[in-house]
Amino acid sequence: MSYSSKPLSRRGLLIAGGAVASTAGATQKPRSLTGGGDSSSGTEGSDDAWRTKIDVHHHFTAPRWVDWAERAGVVRREELLWWARWDADSTLALMNRAGIATAVLNPTMQDQYRSAAQAKEGLSVVFEAMTDLMHDHPGRFAFLCPALLDHPEVTTWALRRAFDELGAVGVSVKASYNGVYLGDPSYDRFLAEVDERSGVLVTHPLDLPGKPPGVPTVPGVPNFMCDFLLDTTRAAVNMIRTRTLDRYPRLSVVLPHAGGFLPQIATRLEAFGDFCTPPLDAARVRESLRRFHYDTAGPLAPACTLVETVGADQILFGTDWPAASAEIITDFTVPAIEADHAFTEHQRRGVYRNNAQRLMPALKRTSRTGPRAGDGRSAYYGRGDRPSS
Repeated sequence: MSYSSKPLSRRGLLIAGGAVASTAGATQKPRSLTGGGDSSSGTEGSDDAWRTKIDVHHHFTAPRWVDWAERAGVVRREELLWWARWDADSTLALMNRAGIATAVLNPTMQDQYRSAAQAKEGLSVVFEAMTDLMHDHPGRFAFLCPALLDHPEVTTWALRRAFDELGAVGVSVKASYNGVYLGDPSYDRFLAEVDERSGVLVTHPLDLPGKPPGVPTVPGVPNFMCDFLLDTTRAAVNMIRTRTLDRYPRLSVVLPHAGGFLPQIATRLEAFGDFCTPPLDAARVRESLRRFHYDTAGPLAPACTLVETVGADQILFGTDWPAASAEIITDFTVPAIEADHAFTEHQRRGVYRNNAQRLMPALKRTSRTGPRAGDGRSAYYGRGDRPSS
């Protein structure tokens, strides 16, 4: 990840995202933040239904890994940006406030290693940190296995350990590596390994190829504002072009930030697909778009186009924490979904939880490890957690 060195201020977000604020009713607190909700709302009769969200877009930089990486000369602590300063207390406070029962951890900083041996050592630290976190807070966390495509043997080892021993619910991978996008034949070995496990591949964009990391392509416009969305869209179109999901039918792919620009250019792809190599016919484009999954991190703009293009069952709740601040998540991300007329109440429950559990069945096992009714704690709060005000 290469976000700008400063998070957006509230004023800056209001200027840049005014359309989101006005259409999503961001000034009105949703039920999951205010403690409202009743049987007439279609939320299964209580506010508990709104307190069971699964966040599939949660960046995790383990503090233990930062300690190790600094000793190994991989990073310098004082140079870490805000999104790499993860801590459990503020994370659990945000989760409690936003009604997030379980966060799926996506380990960051995994492209810093100088050798395969160092990569394996670093990943071991990350796996240990995630395992301990899940043990300390039952039901509150699940995790993705990071793919290190510069080190194929380490990636194979990581997949085996993460899935066979530790219970990973998916795999995280960048949209492109060194200018080569997902869908390219060079990814075939890796994709075959994930497909063999009927795995879920969660992608994430970075700066566009050809520019130094963190340097804006357009001066004054941070790359995460536009370039990240194009990076995701390029990867998705390339996977459609190369029939990736046809060649690996047990593979599922999650596109972040509502798929970048992909839903908005669906008709363009159908109309001009003949110009691609090999040519794309409109029917294949439509079918492929419905096979991807899309998360709500962004925050999600009004979802009518996305729902019309792919269906609400393909949409998953995501926050982008901690790259997105608690204020952005509670004042924009959640209200945008709550007030979006594109969703029925049934579909909204799917976005919040059911769709993720259907896509990642291991999440059901994770949720069953949490506190049981009658132990004096809500099923929403894990051991040692307290609701924030």
